[in-house]
Amino acid sequence: MSSSRNNDPFWWSFFGAGGVFSSFFIPIHVLLLGIALPLAWWTVEPETLLELVRHPLARIYLFMLISLTLFHAAHRIRFTLHDLLLAKQIDTPAAYLCYTGAIVGTVVTLVTVWTL
Repeated sequence: MSSSRNNDPFWWSFFGAGGVFSSFFIPIHVLLLGIALPLAWWTVEPETLLELVRHPLARIYLFMLISLTLFHAAHRIRFTLHDLLLAKQIDTPAAYLCYTGAIVGTVVTLVTVWTL
């Protein structure tokens, strides 16, 4: 028996968490910031919105929303490429590329949210 470890459950957990978190909260953002604000159903001063974003809980929320969505997308892209190309030999490079992109995006998100 081979004793090689498979790290797929680790990435699948990020995929699941990102999917659930994104499916609940992105529609709220689209409704409030993409529809209600431009149509003036809801008015807010930019300074007030910036104060809200600078709150520590809002920073944690934005970080989680963006980073978990990135990991969800990375996992979906990896397996879509795998299924479309039907090539097992590109699975490892695709995994490295997708998850590295998600990790870099998470670091950029952390720096951006931290310095607001």
